[in-house]
Amino acid sequence: MTDNMDYDIPDDNTLMILDDNWPFRNRLGRAMTHRGFEVSTVETVAEAMATAKSDPPAFAVLDMRLEDGNGLTVVDTLHRERPDCKVVMLTGYGNLATAVHAIKSGAVDYLAKPADADDICKALLAPKRERPAPPENPMSADRVRWEHIQRVYELCGKNVSETARRLNMHRRTLQRILAKRAPR
Repeated sequence: MTDNMDYDIPDDNTLMILDDNWPFRNRLGRAMTHRGFEVSTVETVAEAMATAKSDPPAFAVLDMRLEDGNGLTVVDTLHRERPDCKVVMLTGYGNLATAVHAIKSGAVDYLAKPADADDICKALLAPKRERPAPPENPMSADRVRWEHIQRVYELCGKNVSETARRLNMHRRTLQRILAKRAPR
């Protein structure tokens, strides 16, 4: 995450970051602070809901899937408490259905993790009704495929045979894919 760009941050620069991955949350918090945001970080949906009700931020970066729920529930609360809050959803498990749901819920953008701080800034600061520029380094098709396979594998309790059946893939092919490192 680089911080080499200048951003026109509004006076109300409060930003809540919700992510259960401590290193990512901490690194993103520092990067967004360097870009001019007043950052608060939370780890759970419950903490985010409490913050949204007590002191709703102007901006939010929310992880989609968390231990105690879904970041989309926080979007609804944020917009009820502060209708002008601009939200970017992050996920390690990108799929079209959740992206559409996030945008319909009021998120301004939906980015795959690990998202670059510059891409998040562009999405948060894009003028209303205007799509932000595409990310500089989007996930490759191979990486999207790998993420999807990993997600199904996790949901199947790391059972290779069940995962292969659900993906309509030969078990040995799946084993070879799982043995490789994630593509870039």
